[in-house]
Order: sequence, then C-alpha cells, then structure tokens
Amino acid sequence: MAELFTDTSATEPARRPLTAEEADKLPHIHRLLLGHYGQPKEREPWDPLTQLIYSLLSARTKTPVSHQVMRDLERRFNAGPGNWEPVRDASVDEIEKAIAIVTFPEQKAPQLKATLQGITERYGSLTLDFLAKYRTDKIRAWLEQFPGVGPKTSGAVVNFSTLRRRALCIDSHHLRVAQRLCIVPRADAATTEERLMRLVPETWDAAMLDEHHALVKLHAQTMCTFNEPKCEGCPLLKICPTRQRNVAELKLS
Repeated sequence: MAELFTDTSATEPARRPLTAEEADKLPHIHRLLLGHYGQPKEREPWDPLTQLIYSLLSARTKTPVSHQVMRDLERRFNAGPGNWEPVRDASVDEIEKAIAIVTFPEQKAPQLKATLQGITERYGSLTLDFLAKYRTDKIRAWLEQFPGVGPKTSGAVVNFSTLRRRALCIDSHHLRVAQRLCIVPRADAATTEERLMRLVPETWDAAMLDEHHALVKLHAQTMCTFNEPKCEGCPLLKICPTRQRNVAELKLS
C-alpha cells in the first residue's frame, strides 16, 4: 500500500491573521445565501468508497442522473455499499453500459474499474474505511493517485463521506461563483480551494463546509449560471464585482 502516515492530528499550517473584512467574507456570503435559499437538506453521509464511486461518475452530470446511475449499478451488478466487488470484477464494457446515461461513460468506465482494482491492490481489499485513521492531506494525496481522481473528487470524499473532514469540494459551480465574486484570484480548482480554506473560519467544521458548498452550488445552478446569469434579484448582487463591472460597461457603451 502507498505510504500513509498515522499522525491523526487535525492541526493545519499556521496562517497569517485575517483582516476583519477577510474574516467575514465567506460568513457574509453564507448568510446572504442562507437567507435567500433557506437551510439546505442535511446530508446523510455515505461510506468513503461509495462516495468516491459517486463522485467519479457524477462529474459534468446532473445530480438526479448521478443518483440514478448509482441505483443502476446496484441493480445490474447486485452491488452496493460494502459490496462493490461485482463492479470491480465486471468488464469495462459492462460497466460502460451500466453508466451509459452519465456524461463521458466511455472515459469513466475504465477509470472506475482501474480505481477499484487499484484500491484492492494497494490495501488488500476493496474498502476505504481504513482512511479514517489518517491525516486529511495524506488521504487526499493517496486518493489522487487513481485515474480520474483530482482535488474536486478527493475533496468530496473527505468532506461528504463518513470521514467528515474539513475540505471544500470545488466543482465547476463553486469555482464559477468564487471567480465572479472575486473572492480569490482566478486559478484552478486546487489553488482556489487552498486560497478559500485560508478564509474559512476556524469554527466551521466539516458539516458547515458541506452546507456552504451546497448553498454556493445551488446558487450557481439556479441564478449564477454559466450562460445568462440571473443577476436581477441575486442575493449577492451588491457584493459582486463582475455584475457591477458589466453594468458599468453597458452604461459606457
């Protein structure tokens, strides 16, 4: 198995003190979104392996479709939480047929099979429950050695699953909102997460980070969409530099 350290301390690297404005940036956004959308439904965490499978398959795929695919996998292979070996042992063609409704099934099928095989080879059995005794950064580095697993997926596994660690899953929705609000400089998902985590209050636990992500994602899907964002009525309108800049440019033109 790839090396993992048994240091389970939850300490994070020392950070420079935030200004009052910086310290309230994410909480202010959170309050505005919470006031507009209400409390998100509380998540019922899956085990880490089930969450990994879901996160691999759900990329660029709508949530209802992703949930349907998980049901399709369970039904087709008589598999499920605690018993994903039948999916691991199926052929790539069989897996691709079972996940045909997701985006890019021809890419995800071999990635899923290789990842499930890789976990088995490195640990000795198909489970990720053992990760609970390791440090969050080591868990993520270990997961990201497998095909298709990047910072977004590893962030989802450690935060959304029963591991329940402090992390932000920076998907395309969260990235878009963060960039339009100019919370941090424009960068890729991994760098954006690192910069956002510096702004996360120390009091926010894993569940709070999950709630924050859920609100930002909902906002991106309903109002701050990729094409034709619905800026009128947006709860973040007054603090959105992108909208203010666009309005100014329209007035000039």
